[in-house]
Amino acid sequence: MELRGLELTWLGHAAVRLRLGGTTIYLDPWLEGNPACPATEFRPSRVDAVFLTHGHGDHFGSTLHLARDLNAEVFCIHEIAVYLTEQGAERVTGVNKGGTVSGPAGVQATMVDARHSGGLDTDHGVLPGGEPAGWVLAFPGGPTLYHAGDTMLFGDMALIGELWAPDIALLPIGGHYTMDPRQAARAARLLGVKAVVPIHFGTFPILTGSPEDLAASLAGSGIEVATLTPGVPVGG
Repeated sequence: MELRGLELTWLGHAAVRLRLGGTTIYLDPWLEGNPACPATEFRPSRVDAVFLTHGHGDHFGSTLHLARDLNAEVFCIHEIAVYLTEQGAERVTGVNKGGTVSGPAGVQATMVDARHSGGLDTDHGVLPGGEPAGWVLAFPGGPTLYHAGDTMLFGDMALIGELWAPDIALLPIGGHYTMDPRQAARAARLLGVKAVVPIHFGTFPILTGSPEDLAASLAGSGIEVATLTPGVPVGG
């Protein structure tokens, strides 16, 4: 998996940290409370930006803490942006599907579709959280990543591949709430990626899909399955 200077760390479930130079970016930062996240990662000291796919607690996670206490800029769907602002977050950029925003380290980030539900889990129950999404992150001089968030397989993934040409896809494979390995393998082919990082598996017993099943479904495709260990960075 070619990261061209980008450091990528899977933090369990769908949480991912990216570092480029002195910039730190989180995607779906469910840290504290995530049984797959190393305890040493629960309270980061610096975060420049958060890209959020949707409002479910196992993705929203530590977003409010990172925004309010570390002044991270949050990029998310409009309805969640409104909620975060009401909760005291000062640097929030609301966007919607098809929109592209400029983030730190020169990243160009495009919000794309996902097929899931999008309620926002709060202490006061589930609030309307807009629709779920995925993110395509294009780093200057580096790779283009696609974080699918929570989704099932859908045919327009081929358009994501055609328009943004991601090199690496971070795809949920656990099944039940998202794609299983068979669907994720088909997604990887539609996207035309060189490598897949499996996410959203094994955190709970119900998420039975495995990287081994994904690799078997991709046999002969030439697509690499990069199985990472939570908290252990690759690249950089």
